[in-house]
Amino acid sequence: MIRILLAEDDEAMRTYLARALQNAGYSVEAVDRGTAALPLIETERFDLLLSDIVMPEMDGIELAQRCAEISPSTRVMFITGFAGVTLRGGNDAPRAKMLSKPFHLKDLVMEVERMFEDVATASL
Repeated sequence: MIRILLAEDDEAMRTYLARALQNAGYSVEAVDRGTAALPLIETERFDLLLSDIVMPEMDGIELAQRCAEISPSTRVMFITGFAGVTLRGGNDAPRAKMLSKPFHLKDLVMEVERMFEDVATASL
């Protein structure tokens, strides 16, 4: 089962996204900030870091950079409502996928599925 670490500071959004991904068959660990995600990345294996960019204490870009150092095989997808930050995120984390808010849950699930098509194909 694909494991996702979700870092999203908005509680309603975090709950909403976690439930949608779990309903789609993913294992999801959800935290409210980057500083809460970092210890999990250090001690557990995740296939995907799904992170908001703008969060208190540690933004999603810094979290993704630290994740790349600790767990280079973990894929990264950013979710953001700030177009200006999107450009910065693309420059600082070129391997990261970007999903701009607002988005429909089916779009999120579809993007996650696309990221792991190679895994699904390899297991056939």
